[in-house]
Amino acid sequence: MHPLLSPLKTRGRLPFLVVLVLALAPCFAPGAARADQHEFPVLFDARERLPRPDLSNLVRLRILTTIDFPPFNFADQTGRLSGFNVDLAREICAELDIQSKCQIQAMPFEDLEKALANGSGEAVMAGVAIDAERREDFTFSRPYLTVPARFARLVSRPVAGEGPEALIGRPVGVVKDTAHAAMLKAFFPKIFPVTFESHEVMLEALKAGKVDAVFSDGLRLPFWVAGESAEGCCALFGGPYLSEHFLGEGLAVMLQADDVALAAAFDHALAVLSRNGRLQDIYLRYFPNDLY
Repeated sequence: MHPLLSPLKTRGRLPFLVVLVLALAPCFAPGAARADQHEFPVLFDARERLPRPDLSNLVRLRILTTIDFPPFNFADQTGRLSGFNVDLAREICAELDIQSKCQIQAMPFEDLEKALANGSGEAVMAGVAIDAERREDFTFSRPYLTVPARFARLVSRPVAGEGPEALIGRPVGVVKDTAHAAMLKAFFPKIFPVTFESHEVMLEALKAGKVDAVFSDGLRLPFWVAGESAEGCCALFGGPYLSEHFLGEGLAVMLQADDVALAAAFDHALAVLSRNGRLQDIYLRYFPNDLY
């Protein structure tokens, strides 16, 4: 399992909890979802037309990823690379009409930056956190997905209202010394926080009625609420809540520092996929319980 990674303290993966085990990978297989149940944030202006750079001199595009970050990157039951990032990478290559030059390669997360820096790949799509230090060494595409914070509440204790004001004065669980703890204090100062050592302990406390709600990352909470371990105890409540300061810029493609043309090509492809709905389609495959 991966530890809790906070953008306030750690230079690593995106600043949300990444402890989804590979045994859960079958749960992330593409599936049908009703579009009217989901919202997807628009990260590209529909009126903006980003230029498409000339990639005729591109010899190959090796997109590096991992297999331990479901539902973004993982190996399915047949051993094939799958996930949100993987499907999106394939769509980007198709949009740029360079499928014959595209290769998606998996390696350990800790090797990604070195491989990109030494020319063993041209791009990374693996949930790498964007920070000032990395921006000195690499360039990034525009973000294509942000992960919000969410509340989940105990359904056996009705609240008056649909927003966080209904939780004022009530005990709300949060994992201590995390971005979500800092965000809860800054955004909702009238809510009474109860801190826990881990996400798992916090969720067990919610099920046991020791807190009325919890505040955590919008990646794991929807899966937990809809899963067997929650036993129908809880429901998402309010939100989503986004904050670049606390939660980071989101998912983006990391590229070599001087590869301006390729970065522009990714931005162009992502903008097109956002406008024609393909980006949203891929999102619905892997997030049937919705981040938003």
